[in-house]
Amino acid sequence: MKKTELTPSITAVIIARNESAMILSALKTVRWCDHVLVIDNGSTDNTAELAETAGAKVISFKSDSFARVREEAIKHVTTKWILYLDADERITPTLAKEIAVHTETSAANAFSILRKNYFFGHPVTYGGWQEDVVTRVFKVSQLKEWVGDIHESPNFNGEAELLNSSLVHLTHRSVTDNLKKSAEWTQKEATAFIEANIAPVTFKTILRKGLMEFWRRAIRDKGYKDGMVGLLESLTQAINRMWIYMQIWELQQEPSIPERYKYLEDEIQKKWKKDS
Repeated sequence: MKKTELTPSITAVIIARNESAMILSALKTVRWCDHVLVIDNGSTDNTAELAETAGAKVISFKSDSFARVREEAIKHVTTKWILYLDADERITPTLAKEIAVHTETSAANAFSILRKNYFFGHPVTYGGWQEDVVTRVFKVSQLKEWVGDIHESPNFNGEAELLNSSLVHLTHRSVTDNLKKSAEWTQKEATAFIEANIAPVTFKTILRKGLMEFWRRAIRDKGYKDGMVGLLESLTQAINRMWIYMQIWELQQEPSIPERYKYLEDEIQKKWKKDS
């Protein structure tokens, strides 16, 4: 991490990939920060151009590791504090004032925030989402590293203080949006399980994991109280869990599935040569 003299101010860092529909609104909620930095993680749309037009400094850095992307931001920060924000998250005026006051008066090295999640345009308060607390504000000198390629978490000195105001999370904006995100992160999680030498996956394993996840979200954590949205979200999480284990099964095949298709292709070509 960059070792420079820090000023008593704050830099907002927004991590974005193909977020042209969300980036400008996100930037509007961090105008109160002294500096605004956008880490463009391999966008193929005009996310970077929109961010620059809005006055943000844009750094292009592509990595499949979310932790690595967050760490990259530190190299470009010269303020005392750093605030991380995703493109689909919003800082409210109340939260902005609370962050500003606490970074000036509190002895804490980091601050955690409860996220208020919106799925399909509706607030979700059950299904485990009522405990969605993220640590996003850090004293740069005390932030040591980020770990985890998928569900990244920070390592820092001291304890985080929980703020009273919430961070608004405008996620799960469509079924298609969910599927696109799931296709990316479930593959990474499946690979992580393979690297950890997970036991062979059976059909029973896949079904059990999905049913358990739905029960946990919809019944145990009372996701049903959020109505249709809560039930759909519980089902989505169950499908994602099953999707992970289906991909684990896929990766466990010997010979591998690509090798099987190559064998079939070779056999077809041999028949053509024999017939010619």
